[in-house]
Amino acid sequence: MPLKMFDDPRPYIVAVEELGIHVTFIPNIYLDRLTYRPVRNRIQLQPYFGTFAITLASIEPQTDVRMIKSLIDYVAAGIGFIILMPVFLVIAAAIKISSRGPVFYKQERSGLNGRIFTFYKFRTMLADADEKRMELEGLNESDGPVFKIKNDPRIIPFIGHFMRRTSLDELPQLINILRGEMSLVGPRPPIPAEVAQYKPWQRRRLSMKPGLTCIWQTSPDRNDISFNDWMKLYLEYIDNWSLMLDFKLLLKTVKVVLFGNGR
Repeated sequence: MPLKMFDDPRPYIVAVEELGIHVTFIPNIYLDRLTYRPVRNRIQLQPYFGTFAITLASIEPQTDVRMIKSLIDYVAAGIGFIILMPVFLVIAAAIKISSRGPVFYKQERSGLNGRIFTFYKFRTMLADADEKRMELEGLNESDGPVFKIKNDPRIIPFIGHFMRRTSLDELPQLINILRGEMSLVGPRPPIPAEVAQYKPWQRRRLSMKPGLTCIWQTSPDRNDISFNDWMKLYLEYIDNWSLMLDFKLLLKTVKVVLFGNGR
């Protein structure tokens, strides 16, 4: 019966506790109305300012395992940055020779819980690409708030296409990982203007630190799926995250880079 029907439920709790019986409380709120299905909210009882509170969490805390994930991010990014320095220099020289403008493309992106940070990539487009985007809005091939064109005329000939096919343009994000803004594996960081158009369920993408690669990046048909399916792949990663899953996705990413399956 509801707890509110007892003047003081503590004697009953003590009585069954002495018998070694588990006590289960159904709170006087409708939890099913607070959850969004199929989001896998986990119900937890946690200490809270000297008492206990019910916590609804869509992500398993796994504090120790997440610390290991962060440690792997910093160590791998640091080693990778040092080893790949010659590649950085070659790509930088190729960009400067092929097009006027900076080597790096910097843009504001939304990270964990929507925090804004400066995102780094090797520049694969003409220096005035952002200004020319308005002229190309009618050619957008995406069905969501993102902007994608298969044969984007703003891409730098040869070197720009090569970096996009091999995903080498993403290497500077090792800097973002070392700064604690990104992870090796996680949902890709969207631009704030895109986030502003998200439906509530899509915002859960921001509940985990963004990554260099994820499920969508390693999908063979990634350029042909709808925006909603794209988002569901990110949420699938969040719901099923583990160190083993990260390892598998990193191996798949190496395959994508070697076979030039990017765009």
